[in-house]
Amino acid sequence: MLSVIELSRAAYRKMKQNLWWAAGYNLISVPLAAGVLARVGFGLPMSVGAILMSLSTIVVSLNAQLLRRIDLSSEASTRAVLERTN
Repeated sequence: MLSVIELSRAAYRKMKQNLWWAAGYNLISVPLAAGVLARVGFGLPMSVGAILMSLSTIVVSLNAQLLRRIDLSSEASTRAVLERTN
């Protein structure tokens, strides 16, 4: 039972990390692709934007794969819960 709780907490942390990554990426790249800095001579071609979007998806997927590293043995889960309560 403790391993399920530990896995759900870890998954929630990863969801928050991925949300921050995606939001940060979109806050920067979408205005650049829209031409916000075009007046100063900087433009982001649509093809580069598409490649960066694919790269962002890969980063989020790789970050989620890090969940496989979590030790879900009963001893590790008990230790993690006890560490949180102290």
